[in-house]
Amino acid sequence: MSEPFTLYKLIVLYMLKKIDFALTNSQISDFILEQGYTTYFTLQSVLSELSDSGLVRQETIRNSSHYTITSEGEETLRFFENRISRTIRDDIDRYLKENKMKLRNEVSVLADYYRNTTNEFNVRCRVKEKYSDLIDLTLTVPDENQAKAICQQWDKKCQMVYEYIMKELMQD
Repeated sequence: MSEPFTLYKLIVLYMLKKIDFALTNSQISDFILEQGYTTYFTLQSVLSELSDSGLVRQETIRNSSHYTITSEGEETLRFFENRISRTIRDDIDRYLKENKMKLRNEVSVLADYYRNTTNEFNVRCRVKEKYSDLIDLTLTVPDENQAKAICQQWDKKCQMVYEYIMKELMQD
């Protein structure tokens, strides 16, 4: 494996280790490409190899890949973190500090749908906090247009839905 390729893997692992939520392919790409560290296609190979080797966990939600570091990835990073220059680590730390809330909000409210065995659509709506779900709601609707509409509205309405459910369930 080439030295730059190893460095790109370590950069991704370092990014994922420094936060307590998943990052999307797009979020990782935005930082790495903006910094000019490598090309898009090289980065996609890096992410694929990290996933295949079990150093990161990949979850696909509405055609978007979300990545988290695994314990094997953390262990690998502990051994080789010193191969990432102080300058690059400072760039990552600064970027994550400046964008943490924006990045977290982009990946903490999730909605996806799929066709079920009765040819209807299940819509799964979630709000994540750290590594657990604050709410995980699955609705069944008869057609794909309704499923899409719910997914699009969930981002705007999830807090109101959560508050309503909690209020109703906590009443005597």
